Amino acid sequence: MKRKLLMVAFALTTALTIFAQDTPNGRQARKIFDQTYQMVFGPQGSTLHYAVNLIGLYKTQGIIWYKGKKSKFVEPRYDAWNDGVSYTRVDKKKKTVAVYGANDPERDKYASKFKFDPENFTYHIADDGDCYLLTLKAKKKIKGVSEVSAWIDKHTRYPKNVKVKVALFSAHIKISNFKSGGISDDIFVFPAQQYKSYKVQNNKKGRR
Repeated sequence: MKRKLLMVAFALTTALTIFAQDTPNGRQARKIFDQTYQMVFGPQGSTLHYAVNLIGLYKTQGIIWYKGKKSKFVEPRYDAWNDGVSYTRVDKKKKTVAVYGANDPERDKYASKFKFDPENFTYHIADDGDCYLLTLKAKKKIKGVSEVSAWIDKHTRYPKNVKVKVALFSAHIKISNFKSGGISDDIFVFPAQQYKSYKVQNNKKGRR
């Protein structure tokens, strides 16, 4: 279950960090995505509500906060904090706290499926009602993410919907209540006192 949860976070991040290729259509896509990327991951920080459907596997919804390399998400069962140094995930059902290094790939075995090189994809932008539809397709022999479709509001440049295809599954992410700016660093600090009765699993390398 926790692996599926982390797949959601990586799928969302992958979809929001696409870069466009150097063609007229691609340059237009990059300009729009640069604006959206800055609003989501810039130093001012951002927050949004997401509803995710990993087709045939998992459904969830929650709130996520971003600020540079820092992040936090809250869901019905899991909460997680990444302060740029440590990644701390709380399982409220099992009453456990799992701690990893912020960039430790072992915190999620599926993370490698979402890695990509911008040069390994083709890009396209089209109109779709009140949104721009941006499509990313992997070139031949590229593993991991095979296709991403992202709907960006034409007026606000806010992300609205994202679809991600990886191997044999796909994820549909609906985004709402997006806000850019006004995010305090305090949000990303794990409130250890609040979970002092939980069992702690320290998975940081060198401390096992």
